[in-house]
Order: sequence, then C-alpha cells, then structure tokens
Amino acid sequence: MTDKKELIDNGENISMMEPLLIGETSRHRSALSDLAVELTARSTGLRRSLPKEIVRALSDLVRSMNCYYSNLIEGHDTHPVDIERALNDDYSNDPKQRDLQLEAHAHIVVQKWIDDGGLEGKATSKEGILEIHKRFCKLLPDEMLWSENKETGERIKIVPGRMRETDVIVGRHVPVSPGALPRFMKRFEEAYARLGRVDSIIGSATAHHRLLWIHPFLDGNGRVARLMSYAMLDDSLDTGGVWSIARGLARNVDAYKKHLMACDLGRRNDLDGRGNLSEEELAKFTHFFLKICIDQVSFMEELVQPDRLRDRIMIWAEEEVRADVLPPKSGAVLEAVLYRGELPRGDVVALLGGSERSARRVTSALLKRGVLASDTSRAPLHLTFPASLAERWMPGLFPEKT
Repeated sequence: MTDKKELIDNGENISMMEPLLIGETSRHRSALSDLAVELTARSTGLRRSLPKEIVRALSDLVRSMNCYYSNLIEGHDTHPVDIERALNDDYSNDPKQRDLQLEAHAHIVVQKWIDDGGLEGKATSKEGILEIHKRFCKLLPDEMLWSENKETGERIKIVPGRMRETDVIVGRHVPVSPGALPRFMKRFEEAYARLGRVDSIIGSATAHHRLLWIHPFLDGNGRVARLMSYAMLDDSLDTGGVWSIARGLARNVDAYKKHLMACDLGRRNDLDGRGNLSEEELAKFTHFFLKICIDQVSFMEELVQPDRLRDRIMIWAEEEVRADVLPPKSGAVLEAVLYRGELPRGDVVALLGGSERSARRVTSALLKRGVLASDTSRAPLHLTFPASLAERWMPGLFPEKT
C-alpha cells in the first residue's frame, strides 16, 4: 500500500473547479429553476399515480434498465435478460459474458442499496462516494479490477473504495494530482451539503460533472457519478426508483459526452460567471440533464398508463392461455393484482369462482412464469415485471434481446 504522504501533490487550488453550483444571481438560474420545479411535479405525479406494490415491481425492472444503459455508456452491452439471469445465479459459460454479468450484478446490488436508503443524505459526501466505489468494485471479477496506462502499458490494480494514487489523463482533461484529491473532495462535499430541494436537483447535474472533473478513481468514475446523481434525485424527489436518467443519457450519449467535455473549458469572459470554469457550459449541461430527466419521466408515464398497461398484459395473458402455457382465467388474477397492487392468496378462489385446487394451479403457474411473486408462501401476491417480457409489457424500455 502506498503511503498517502508520498502521493504527488502539485498544489492545485480548489478554486480551479468553481463554480460548483448555478447560484441564485446567475442569469442561467431562472430557466434551470423552472425545469427543477417541472421535474418535481412530473416525478411526484408519476409516483403517486401508482399503487405501492406496482412501484416496487417497476423499480426492480428500472434497476435492471438503469444498469443496462449505464453499462452501455461504458461500452459494455449486457442485456437485462442476461442481467436477470445473473441475479438468479445463471451465468454464461463464456468468460467475457460472465464477467459482464458479474459487473451488471454488482451495479444492481449497489443501486438496490441506494434504493433502500443506504446513501440517504450522504450521496455527495466523500464517505458516500468512496462507499459506492467500494461496494461496486468488490463484487467485480479480478480481470475488471485493473487499469492500464495507455502510454506505458503498465497495469495498476484498482482497490475498491480507494482514490487513485497516480496521475491520469482523460481525453484532453488532466485531473488534479493524487495528493490534491482530499482537498478537492472536501470542497466538493461542502458545496453540495445541506442544499434545498431546487438547489439539490440542479446540483445533481453540476455535481455529476464536477466529480468526473476531479476523477477520484483510477476507473469507475462515470458509473459512480451516475449512481451519485441517481441518489441525489431520489433524495430530492422520492422517485421510488420508477424512472432513471441513464436511459436518456445512453440514447443521447454523444451529446452527453460533448457537454461533459465542454464543462471542462475555462471561463470565457466577464459574462461567463466568476469561477475558473465556464458557468455557461455548466448551465448548458444542467439544462440538458434536467430535460433528459423530464423526458424519461414522461416516457414512463406513457408506459404505465393503467388502461394501456392493462391491455398489454391482458393480451399477453390471453396468448399464453391459448398456447397452454398458462391455465384459463390467469388473466383475471393478473388484472386483479394490477388494479389492487397486491392480492391475498385466499381471495383467488372467490375471484375465479372455482375450487381451491384450480386456484392453486393458476397461482402456481403465474409464480413459475415469473409474473407474480410473494415474500413468503402465505404472503399476498404482487406483480413483477420480468426483463424477458419487457418488450411486450413495457415496449421501448430497452432493445429486444436477439
């Protein structure tokens, strides 16, 4: 282990990464505040429109979707069906595909930890950021825990939860020296602590870039930044995990990366804020980021409109019954669960108007098909959204697996 006192510190001033926020007096602030208010209203409306158990089921699928698109931004294509298999300990025999599945599994575990409140109030703290990196990297296969210096060919071991101890170059950007990282992370934490709701929503974008600008880790910075922003938005909006920006960023990946690079530029003139870096470019990225968020909430609103979602699920159920994959009347159980959020097992008999044996047969078939689940053998039934059925039930959420 390298002694921290020996790390190279070039003496960079923490003011190099200012501004960290788009302040109240900025000419860009009004438009961004309007977007933050709109996002709050849309996200709150979506969450409140869904029964609690539907939120739970949907958040599981969105977690896989978020993982898929975050991986895709990194150049790793692991379809949610393969991610779902990994969650069920069904791994590919191909070593490279298996490693990608393990990577996806790690992402899912960390986001589940965030969804369960593991980062509440600590998303932008040094402690929280290091914990995201640690939890993610410690679940990766060894082959994914190495970083290669493109100039020298040297391979350096990535230690989960430890900041980098060498200099790096990211495109045209030269992040701060490793010895300066503690100072910059301290300033980062101070800037984003105890923000109001609007500032926190706007800050989810500005912090996203500034963490990438600091580049605290040898590898995994992009993923950590996206998970941090996800956690910030969840804290501010109580999203319930039913939408995520990752899909929008991946579908606009060129614009996303261009905005990030533009945010590295220095202040142009007296109209470009008072910090070292361009406030205008940071505001443009924030506008892009928040518009993507609103677009993704709108997309999910369309998908989960009760009548349309019901129709897609009922059509699928009818086809499964005709193909003798599901017993007759399976659709009635799915419809009841969809509307109520959950269904006590004892209610299935009355719902179907048959015997207990036939009710158990329908219930067992739906559980086996993976479209219903329950916490215990006696607990109420609730809906699940299998990744394998997403193209039918939630079209457009991610590409169909070929």
